Amino acid sequence: MIRVVLPAHLRTLAKIDGEVVLDVQGEVTQESVIDALEARYPVLRGTIRDHGTHKRRPFMRYFACEQDLSHEPSDKPLPEAVAQGAEPYLIVGAMAGG
Repeated sequence: MIRVVLPAHLRTLAKIDGEVVLDVQGEVTQESVIDALEARYPVLRGTIRDHGTHKRRPFMRYFACEQDLSHEPSDKPLPEAVAQGAEPYLIVGAMAGG
């Protein structure tokens, strides 16, 4: 069981209230979590990562256990606390401007 917290605009798009709980088969990586999220909520495809390259979209950030994982390899295992459901995996919409 993986807990995922999405930004408000993506929760609204996917009609999700609160946290998402996913079953991820195999190794728990950023890629496997987002794969499971997009499989369950197809409307999110292309909003978190690019359709073709699967690279993180600009202004989307990934956090777990108070660490910014945005620039980590997508196939690197997530912290054990996330894999066990003790800590959530956060997808955050960053802001820019001045």
